[in-house]
Amino acid sequence: MSPESVPPPELPVVWRPKMGRIVPYGFAAAIVLGALLMAVFLPPPFTLVDKIAMVVLGGLIAGVLHLLGRCRVEADERGITVVNPLRVHRYEWPEVLGVTLTQSEPWAKIDFADGATIGAMGLQGSEKDRTVRQVRELAALIRERGEAEETR
Repeated sequence: MSPESVPPPELPVVWRPKMGRIVPYGFAAAIVLGALLMAVFLPPPFTLVDKIAMVVLGGLIAGVLHLLGRCRVEADERGITVVNPLRVHRYEWPEVLGVTLTQSEPWAKIDFADGATIGAMGLQGSEKDRTVRQVRELAALIRERGEAEETR
């Protein structure tokens, strides 16, 4: 399937990795459950403060895993939003130049008119065919809505 044969999806649309959500949220649940069980079953030399600290540590680790699981790329009528673990980038359609996904890269990269290139962790290369389809859909939207010249 050539990139030109993919029609742009209906807006709004959200692209997010499947395994990139299952793994971190699964581990987060397991860690919180383990921390709670350890807090309940810790032997007597451990105090209530130790048990609370165990649960808080489990919650902090789950919070970091949430940052990894929330990655996504959203497109709407006004532009795109790239949600990565620590930053959210918002760009209007005229600012978006293109999207690339090379075989050796862990995720797609989106190029912008201001010279910035942002890694879009919501389009993970590890999900191969699914991500290729998502990148082609985003590229079709960029061709349809962006004002930048088309490059090949």
